[in-house]
Amino acid sequence: MAKPTQERSPEKEKDIKQEGGNNSSILINIVTTTIVCIIFIGVNYFLQSNLLTTQLKSVSSQESVDENSEQLDKPERGIVLDLGDFTMNLSDVQPRRYLKANVAVEVTNPMPEPTEEEQKSAGHGGHGATPPNPKKALIEEMEQYKPAIRDAVITVLTSKTSDELATTAGKELAKQQIAESVNGIFDGEREVIRVSFGQFIMQ
Repeated sequence: MAKPTQERSPEKEKDIKQEGGNNSSILINIVTTTIVCIIFIGVNYFLQSNLLTTQLKSVSSQESVDENSEQLDKPERGIVLDLGDFTMNLSDVQPRRYLKANVAVEVTNPMPEPTEEEQKSAGHGGHGATPPNPKKALIEEMEQYKPAIRDAVITVLTSKTSDELATTAGKELAKQQIAESVNGIFDGEREVIRVSFGQFIMQ
């Protein structure tokens, strides 16, 4: 005897369709979420790698800048010309004051110091003869400028009062003016690096 077929009510068919629709929407949500996560991870990796590369470049460029600044921070060394002692009246009127000072100027050295290899090769080439000293030759050459430089120093310092030279700023201004005057004497051949006062007594 055949079993009677069970008829599905419209409500049951509706529930089955809803379950199928829910399953497909869940699947779509999972796929969409997975794609969004993959895109997010890829973008994040790209940004992080670019940021890391940029930071490495900035660090390497900063190191090169630091090396350059260290080289620039090294004070330039030149030839020191000791001008000797000066005793002169200052421009004070009442009472008269005088200055006793020792002055030296350091000027650029146009001839670079020889390297160790150059010194060794010069020693071997001369068969034991002492190689010429460029600094000594330059100092001897600078001696011809000494009278004119001393005159420039006297001109600058005698134009000052004791009050002007009593302050650090006044001394620095005098050094600057001396350097400018001496540079005029060299006429571009050399340049004053610094002016130094040794003994500096006002009475």
